[in-house]
Amino acid sequence: RESLKKELLQLSTEAKRGLSTTPEQKEKIYDIFTKLESMNPTKKTLKSPLVNAAWSLKYTTSESILGKGGLPRVGPQLQVIDVANLYAENSEVVNLLGLKIPSKIEATLSPVSDCQTDVKFDRFVIGPVKFNAPDLKGNLDITYLDEDLRLTRGDLGNIFVLTR
Repeated sequence: RESLKKELLQLSTEAKRGLSTTPEQKEKIYDIFTKLESMNPTKKTLKSPLVNAAWSLKYTTSESILGKGGLPRVGPQLQVIDVANLYAENSEVVNLLGLKIPSKIEATLSPVSDCQTDVKFDRFVIGPVKFNAPDLKGNLDITYLDEDLRLTRGDLGNIFVLTR
């Protein structure tokens, strides 16, 4: 398991979080992702205290999260999960006309099983500007969780690799 985790993180780094993934890299990452899912040491991921943390995005297939077609992301992309308070937050820094502007999305979690939660996006914050999110919803299935790695599948078929 540890060697697969190491290989997955190395490939994620080479793929620049998914920004420059070759078809071969994408296939290899997906293969390792599914192998690790089958080895998940935490069966009830949303009930585990391990899930509550600030997680750093290492790889995703989600073009919107990568910033393709929008403002370029600079620096780490973080996701805070706090199941006890049914709260999640995605934060990042975007490049707007050469300025680095912090942004985040705040969300409410509604667990639907021991591993899966609905997500309702509540508020966007870009620099000093805050505004309510339109009626946006999603779903996350946490398919692998240990002390330092979290693998998640989104409702649109995207995969996410995150580390503590």
